[in-house]
Amino acid sequence: MQEHYSTVVELLCHRGRSQSRKMAYSFLQDGEKLTSTLSYQQLDGKAGAIASRLQSLGLTGERALLLYPPGLEFIAAFFGCLYAGVIAVPAYPPRRNQKLSRLQAIASDASAKIILTTASLKDDIERRFAEDARLEGIQCLSSDNLDGDRASEWEEREIDPHSLAFLQYTSGSTGTPKGVMVTHRNLMHNEKAIAQSFGHHDKTIVVGWLPTFHDMGLIGNVLQPLYLGIPSILLSPVAFLQQPICWLKAISQYKATTSGGPNFAYDLCVRKVKPEQLSELDLSSWDLAFNGAEPIRSETLEQFATKFQPCGFRKEAFYPCYGMAETTLFITGGYKPNLPIISSLEGTALAENQITVSTNTVKDARQIVGCGRTWLDDKIAIVDPETCEQCPGNRVGEIWVSGASIAQGYWNRQTETERTFNAYIKETGEGPFLRTGDLGFLLDGELFVTGRIKDVIIIRGRNHYPQDIEGTVEQSHPALRPGCGAAFVLELKGAERLIVVQEVERSYLRKLKIDEVVGNIRQAVASGHELQVYAVALIKPGSIPKTSSGKIQRHACQASFVAGSLDVIEELKNVGSAR
Repeated sequence: MQEHYSTVVELLCHRGRSQSRKMAYSFLQDGEKLTSTLSYQQLDGKAGAIASRLQSLGLTGERALLLYPPGLEFIAAFFGCLYAGVIAVPAYPPRRNQKLSRLQAIASDASAKIILTTASLKDDIERRFAEDARLEGIQCLSSDNLDGDRASEWEEREIDPHSLAFLQYTSGSTGTPKGVMVTHRNLMHNEKAIAQSFGHHDKTIVVGWLPTFHDMGLIGNVLQPLYLGIPSILLSPVAFLQQPICWLKAISQYKATTSGGPNFAYDLCVRKVKPEQLSELDLSSWDLAFNGAEPIRSETLEQFATKFQPCGFRKEAFYPCYGMAETTLFITGGYKPNLPIISSLEGTALAENQITVSTNTVKDARQIVGCGRTWLDDKIAIVDPETCEQCPGNRVGEIWVSGASIAQGYWNRQTETERTFNAYIKETGEGPFLRTGDLGFLLDGELFVTGRIKDVIIIRGRNHYPQDIEGTVEQSHPALRPGCGAAFVLELKGAERLIVVQEVERSYLRKLKIDEVVGNIRQAVASGHELQVYAVALIKPGSIPKTSSGKIQRHACQASFVAGSLDVIEELKNVGSAR
């Protein structure tokens, strides 16, 4: 498609000249009212004005922290950074009363020199950052009130396709975010793979609510439409979460052909859209409903298709896919016209990493939704994570990926980059591969993802590391023993539920105020991680499962919780909303 453009900057400049009046992006305030639009010419002009200002400040080659509310100003700022050769660092502006620890870590790790935001947020961000010694020295610039005439002052420069475009930060297992280094070449290759696998063309229309500071929203709903030269209609994540039907209404109103999100989004629509609201929807134009970023459940696909079939939705539209920030975004997806491939496996065998196909009637059968195959020149290998030997076809192993979409590593983290991005298969020496940290297998060329090596918790499409949650829990009340807690998820009522198991200090056993302790845990986890705790088990000191070296055995803890064999002082279920 656009293979003759080697950078995103070249591509947007071309759109600004050849499709100057064509609508690029539209934003729906509160998910319904059209409040702002950008043509390609307008976007090119705004990006040029922002770039000119950044160049005048001598920031080419530096990092800019992007803190924007939902809307189109983020998009202009992102491209303004690319135009200026400034490395964009997308993030989310701090909410009221929210700790700045994540932003502190990102700003410090990236050595950000400037913050780009809107005039409406600038004063508050400056005030809050001034209260923190690690953040107070960063300059803050509002991009939405820059003089548009500055665009003519932008000094266009030649950009190496292998140069960094932006840093996509993910949360590390220690709580320290890691910046994935994404180049222009990575972006162009990944956009080409998405376009081919999704069957996109110049008549495609995208509607999306995913956060634009995350890879799925940025690569899928912002850059893919630019790659194709098609319109993208955006609404805020908050609007969707509050009123899921606004997403479906936007698809209906704008006759969208492509839209999607994590599995929980489809679940939310099934649960929240009322039967009497179905008559308002026409989903017949929706021919690709992508589903990724968290475990895809076959029952979700079935329930959504059944509920919205009267509105014109077709089950064939479902498009399970797999990806991650370290691969820019997209890794695998299926053939668009086909129904999702669902494999029924024996659960007992699967627990031992063996692949045994069964029938749906087998008692322990586990339904796993296929995530398609690789496209272009990308390749997947299933490898034993301990020996680095390629697994036989009947075994689960770690998913390794190679190809031009693989990012360049983690910013300023050479050791972690070497370990994750430069893996080689032992017996053949083939590589380098990216180690995804995910477990899965290939069956007739289809990738099936079965779980995660590291205990990443995924709830509502977001990754949460148990160590981070455990640290928050143990600091929430003095009665809780540091380093003696476990956080994990269980599938309950068709959704992932967060469970916390925590030892109590011996000195508090006789005076423990259960409601106060559990209340503190709930509040701390909700505030620090935006998660609701489904169940808390307070256990006696010295009783949590640990390895001989003192590490928490989360899987053993999870098994003991399910079996009811923990040495429990008190167990409170449904302490948070089970929505």
